[in-house]
Amino acid sequence: MSFKVQVGPPQIAIHEGQTVLVTEPDGGIGWPTDRGLYFYDTRMISYWALYANGEVWDLLNGGAISYHAARVFLTNRAFLTEHGTVPARTLGLALGRRLDGGLHEDLDVTNYGPAAVRFSLELSLRCDFADVFEVRSQKIVRRGRITTDWSAARQELKTSYRNGDFFREITIGPRHMRSADGGPRAVYANGRLSFEITLAPGQSWHCCLLYDLTDDGRTFAAPRECLSDVTQSGSKSAAPVVREREWREVVPHLIAGNGEFTRMFDQALDDIAALRLPVPGSTGGALLPAAGLPWFMAPFGRDSLIVCIQNMLIYPDFARGTLDLLGQLQATTRDDYRDAEPGKIMHEMRYGELAHLKLIPHTPYYGTADATPLYLIMLHAAWRSLGDRALIDRHIETAEACLRWIDEYGDRDGDGFQEYATRSSAGYENVGWKDSGDSAVCPDGTLMKGPKALCELQGYVYDAWRRMAEIFVAMGWPERAAALEAKADALFARFNEAFWDEEAGFYAYALDGEKQKVMSVVSNVGHCLWSGIIPPERAKRVVDRLMAPDMYSGWGVRTLSATHPSFNPYSYHNGAVWPHDNGIIAMGFRRYGFTQEAARIAADMNDAASHFVLNQLPELFAGIQRNGTNFPVQYLGANVPQAWAAGSVFMLVQAILGFQPDAPNGRLLLDPDLPEWMGEFTLRDVPVGEMRFDLRIGREAEETWFEVIKGDPEKVQRAPFRAGLLGTKIG
Repeated sequence: MSFKVQVGPPQIAIHEGQTVLVTEPDGGIGWPTDRGLYFYDTRMISYWALYANGEVWDLLNGGAISYHAARVFLTNRAFLTEHGTVPARTLGLALGRRLDGGLHEDLDVTNYGPAAVRFSLELSLRCDFADVFEVRSQKIVRRGRITTDWSAARQELKTSYRNGDFFREITIGPRHMRSADGGPRAVYANGRLSFEITLAPGQSWHCCLLYDLTDDGRTFAAPRECLSDVTQSGSKSAAPVVREREWREVVPHLIAGNGEFTRMFDQALDDIAALRLPVPGSTGGALLPAAGLPWFMAPFGRDSLIVCIQNMLIYPDFARGTLDLLGQLQATTRDDYRDAEPGKIMHEMRYGELAHLKLIPHTPYYGTADATPLYLIMLHAAWRSLGDRALIDRHIETAEACLRWIDEYGDRDGDGFQEYATRSSAGYENVGWKDSGDSAVCPDGTLMKGPKALCELQGYVYDAWRRMAEIFVAMGWPERAAALEAKADALFARFNEAFWDEEAGFYAYALDGEKQKVMSVVSNVGHCLWSGIIPPERAKRVVDRLMAPDMYSGWGVRTLSATHPSFNPYSYHNGAVWPHDNGIIAMGFRRYGFTQEAARIAADMNDAASHFVLNQLPELFAGIQRNGTNFPVQYLGANVPQAWAAGSVFMLVQAILGFQPDAPNGRLLLDPDLPEWMGEFTLRDVPVGEMRFDLRIGREAEETWFEVIKGDPEKVQRAPFRAGLLGTKIG
């Protein structure tokens, strides 16, 4: 590909768990910017710069070498010393960093000049302990007290922040200095750590800086092993390296005739690996997916649930940790400030000062209308993928509370539809997946007035009821199953009466607070195909409308029609293209038999990815029209990596395969329709319960064939695709 798009501003971002480091390309942290070392939603370091006798260093190259490590190469500008001038580019400085709890930083200086040098290497540091929400909004308020203590004896710089019972601390210690004479000890003065360095020609000097991070008594120590030791020795003991290796050993691998698709798939695996978080309090290594880097390394409701659904092909065990944590945090009482209601699944959990002091409602915040039905959808999908009846038994009480919330709180006025409106003074105006304040627009461009009954919310509830009915049958509760089936049928009829517009040949975006149809043409309707709430006789009109030129950019389905007054291809939710949105739409197309349209989305998303650095799909990109002379244009501020963007790749593969795991019955159902552009491909180690399969998929003339090359072929059967449910009707 002749042109590669670099998403986001020039920076280096690495992370491990909830420790995130975002720097300039030269490794520095400028002020005032949003760069910094973040730890549980607090910016621990807000300024970082290196000097040689007061002169800055020049960048040669730098970047992340894995999601948790980075390396930067710098060289000196000419600078004066008492012994004369040190010429430019005679010193090399290699900066290595890796995260695992805290931060390990390696400084390596080499004298490549013909004469000995003696100079002061100075590290300037500042810590503002700002909350991540305030950094992003650029409205930082200092509330507590910062203290700094330097111990020359311990060679330790300790900076602490306290506001009432909220406490954060960072301890920085130079360690393992190596040079010809062992090197002098560090000195701290005037806000700088200084090292007096003397180097003969060809000599090198090394120092480790260890950044230990403390959260209210819990200390996260920096890794003690140098980055160079890990990489040069091929160390297999460093925890992140172990986790990377173990991840690659358990997830499937794809080799396609289309090399770009293989690269996109591999990068998606790396992105999901980078976004795994340990479940707080878990002793069994349970994981859940965070939303994205750098700002959303935290537990989420909607995002984590959708990513788990996307990952049923890859790593269904995500569901275990996600179901556990979201179940533990399910609301039990009404709390209007947090938009909490009994049975509701949370939206977002945060750990910074603002959350701790209840200055924001994220403790957790429950401002989401869709996470509760999505919890039920994901529970069913996990059961079908893992075949673990104990999973149902463990979470049935949570599921029952979700069902009650749908009836008692999700339907605010008792009309049979799901509506939302925040009750919180700090709550979000919109709590569907398009949760920006300007996303719910009427056809004339004005903002919709609520409570708002979005179309996809009705589809999610319909799907959740159908799936829970299947679970109740398996549990031996046929009466409960029949009652849910009846409710689903009634919702199906109400939805298709109230939301369908025959003249437009399309469904309403929503019903507004006056129960009037809002006929803005949006991508949300594609989610209704995924959930199965659209009757087959209307499906083609919906598919054709979503693939019309004003909706389909050539790189994917836009969030909003290009003919709408509010359309802006660079808008977050009013015209951009979201990979996860397109993955869900492709699954909906496939559910109704529109395999060519689903394959076109997959092809164009693959083409888009081929333009991005590393074939890495960002959170979203601009909805400009593809015309043969352009390329996908980035959205400023997009998260990369982003979990449901990566997961969309796996959902597209599911659509192509017609992938339907049925682990409770010990089988895998497939309905593959391989597009010609993809070429024959092999997918290895596909998990279905305790079984693993290697599958080869090919095409001969107009027919797609598949072969089981590992695993019991009797356990893999061809069956019509139904996107989650077996033997059930659409509608």
